[in-house]
Amino acid sequence: MSVEEIRKFIEELNLRVSNDYQKMNAIQLSVELRATMEFERNTIQKIEDFEKNGIEQDLVNYAKMVCRNTTGREITQIQESYLKKIDEEFLNSS
Repeated sequence: MSVEEIRKFIEELNLRVSNDYQKMNAIQLSVELRATMEFERNTIQKIEDFEKNGIEQDLVNYAKMVCRNTTGREITQIQESYLKKIDEEFLNSS
């Protein structure tokens, strides 16, 4: 793995686009949350692979920070929307 690969990887993380979670129902949000968490796990694994292969530590640390920020923000947005939808669709429906 090369420095260029990790730079492309960081760019992909930065370009990750969030969906409009407000328009999704609770089931869709649940699926989206699982997918985002899976993406986060895969991303962390890839970063660990970069680290094992001796890629510049500064770039690896930056990739970790971008991953935490990107996926953390996305998971928080999904969770907020999910809790609202659960309340709307299931708790207030009775």
